[in-house]
Amino acid sequence: MRVWVSGAGGFVGPWLLPRLTRDRHDVVAADREVDVCDAAAVAAALDRAQPDAIVHLAALASVATSYADPEAVARVNYFGTLHVLRAALHHVPRARVLLVSSSEIYGGSATSDPIDEGARLAPVSPYARTKAAADLLGAAFAESGLDVVRARPWNHTGPGQADGYVASSFARQLAEMVLEKRDPVLRVGNLDAVRDFLDVADVVDAYARLLDPGVPRGVYNIATGVPIRIAQLLERLIEYAGLRPQIEVDPARHRPDRASVGDATRLRRATDWAPRIPLEDTLARLFDAWLRRLSASR
Repeated sequence: MRVWVSGAGGFVGPWLLPRLTRDRHDVVAADREVDVCDAAAVAAALDRAQPDAIVHLAALASVATSYADPEAVARVNYFGTLHVLRAALHHVPRARVLLVSSSEIYGGSATSDPIDEGARLAPVSPYARTKAAADLLGAAFAESGLDVVRARPWNHTGPGQADGYVASSFARQLAEMVLEKRDPVLRVGNLDAVRDFLDVADVVDAYARLLDPGVPRGVYNIATGVPIRIAQLLERLIEYAGLRPQIEVDPARHRPDRASVGDATRLRRATDWAPRIPLEDTLARLFDAWLRRLSASR
């Protein structure tokens, strides 16, 4: 198929594009040259590309920064999605549209019981609210006949992720300590929160499988179903780095003490997908990537 990918220059794009190429797809990558906030630009790009499938990755994805500028997040995450869906309906109405949503739209709970796709949406942050609205928008366009698949991934990480996300933040700080670029004081948020962590390559594998037109349209969680306390994540990275830093809680990094773990049974049954990369391997590659990057900048 010809696959048009928005936001191709972000964290996930450089992982997804090679995978699609290996699957023998013709990939049309769009990044900042196609502003999803510009409806005419999106329409022109899709009309020109005439793809068989669309992967809509473009988003402002940081929960923390969404509080600082909720209007910008709404413009990109909600209206950007609206522009992609409208352009698809008008110019490539038979294309499969894969909307990348987020587990953040579910909010969280007091238990670590896995959340399935039928759970009530309870977004907490400006980021989560815009993604929930965009997700529901996708459902509305599907009712109009567009072939929309909504993917709801849980936390995913790996080399190339910005340090505004918890695992990457820990890995960068530890790498800086190893290279003696910072004092051995590691700043953290809420270590008691429980999350579900995946390797970015496993998430990309799910996206690639969901592009198969034989997979029914609808909504699919992407998750391991395994609860991980943020403290466990940190302990594994510290052990791999071979350090014993002082831990200091930063109130600016604090997040609610809640659990969010996903049930991906529907995805597994539809595509035979399963997470294959152990978390220990993911964290080791993330730390090594920061070490290489920071060493090169010496």
